[in-house]
Amino acid sequence: MSEHFLICPACQAKNRVPGERLQQAPQCGKCKASLLPPQPLTLDGPKLDRLLANETLPLVVDFWAPWCGPCQSMAPVFTAAAGEVNGQLRLAKLDTEAQQAAAARFGIRSIPTLIAFHQGREIARQSGALSAGQLKQWLQSLPV
Repeated sequence: MSEHFLICPACQAKNRVPGERLQQAPQCGKCKASLLPPQPLTLDGPKLDRLLANETLPLVVDFWAPWCGPCQSMAPVFTAAAGEVNGQLRLAKLDTEAQQAAAARFGIRSIPTLIAFHQGREIARQSGALSAGQLKQWLQSLPV
């Protein structure tokens, strides 16, 4: 039996969830919010740091900006993928315009850029907008 640690998107509390419960819509023990909402999380620098330091579920972050056309075209694809991989991966978005320090720390030079993390470490990176099929294939190829 595997265990996962998940950070609540609402209150930032750390929750322990048995692996078999990931597909059963687990709720935060503190505030009762959904730990795995079916849409990407919205991150800032401190929230990203908390997820990287504490979560055991693989995390894929879309580094984007509101003025970026390719980012806007990929947004619905990324949102749909979040619902499909829920419980296997956690998908999140970080606005590089509003969070410039976090984007610089991860060496974001073009957007959209996807970075996959597992246990706090970067395991894969993909720059450029992806179609639904390309995104699905890339997510399935992640070494987790």
